[in-house]
Amino acid sequence: MATKKAARRKSSSSRKYSPSAGKDIEREMRAMKQGKLKSGRSGKKVTSRKQAIAIGLSEARKEGKKVPQKKS
Repeated sequence: MATKKAARRKSSSSRKYSPSAGKDIEREMRAMKQGKLKSGRSGKKVTSRKQAIAIGLSEARKEGKKVPQKKS
């Protein structure tokens, strides 16, 4: 039974995010927790965890790191 379930599961052989993209996200999370992370347009302090991750992913994309495309 266990082998049939494993056979049905979709396996991804490659990483979705590069390790360096993860470091960018980690850096932005630290900045948010210290109260130093600001949003780009308004300059307001970022308090949302999701927003901090989005900023990190955006910066990783700009640097050309391996990150999935932004959903539009």
